[in-house]
Amino acid sequence: MVRLIALIISIILQIIAASIAFGFMKMTRYRLSWILLSLSFLLMAVRKFIQLSELLRGTPSYMWQMIDEWLGVVISFMIIIGVVLIREIFYSLKKADIDRSRTEKRVLNAIINTEENERKRFAKDLHDGLGPILSTVKMSLTSLAQRISDPSGTEILKNTNHLVNEAISTIKDISNNLSPHILENFGLSSAIGAFVTKINQTGTVEIDFKSDLENYRLDSDKEVVIYRAVCELINNAIQHSGASKIEIELNKHDKFVTLQFSDNGRGFDTSKLSREDTKGMGISNIETRVRTVEGVFVLESSPGKGTNALIRVMDW
Repeated sequence: MVRLIALIISIILQIIAASIAFGFMKMTRYRLSWILLSLSFLLMAVRKFIQLSELLRGTPSYMWQMIDEWLGVVISFMIIIGVVLIREIFYSLKKADIDRSRTEKRVLNAIINTEENERKRFAKDLHDGLGPILSTVKMSLTSLAQRISDPSGTEILKNTNHLVNEAISTIKDISNNLSPHILENFGLSSAIGAFVTKINQTGTVEIDFKSDLENYRLDSDKEVVIYRAVCELINNAIQHSGASKIEIELNKHDKFVTLQFSDNGRGFDTSKLSREDTKGMGISNIETRVRTVEGVFVLESSPGKGTNALIRVMDW
């Protein structure tokens, strides 16, 4: 009785398995490997049905026993062939995954390049558009100052001239932050050094920057990615961690260029970054940008122990 129940359950399960397998056949584009495996499930059910019939008959038949044994041989052969051939499906899935990854990187590169081009265009419009206008206003104020003798009027012109100078300086800063000409003309090390010098002059935080790249140039996309990442890390350290000291090292090791960043700020729990609702856009942007240039970004931090970050990209 127990064997009878087991055979019935086996037949039902194998028929269900065969039905599911045949249902996936269109998805596999009717590949021979999947057809053989699907037929194997069906023949397993047929074999169990023969065994059930023999059990119910009570008197085993030599012919049906031979059919049952040879069905086992055929099923084993079909499974072996199917398993050997099914590698093609896995290769196709792997290739599709690689193609998808490459497509994602191309899309991300296109987005980043578009963003950088828009930064350059906006910076150029500010510098070439507003810059000359404000310079003309400044010259007009200088000329007007020679015709005004009233002390109060002279003071007003002096203040106005000071504001125009501030506006010109601000436009230059905005233009340079949007698209730093030093990065394009002199390279990554010089651009980071200039940015660090500007931050140090404010007295907000002390930044120690070391580099052995000097005038060495990387691919322009990689230079932009690393530069933007450094700016974002410094900005986070100043605005969020309350750091008073930052150390940055930019070095070349064989085929790699690495950037090491550390601050003495309050730090944070990095496990919370895995949650999309708490993940900062700055860190997410760094990860995305570094990934587009086949780089590695590692962030380590804990409450009260500051933040350390590593960026590594291939130099080729």
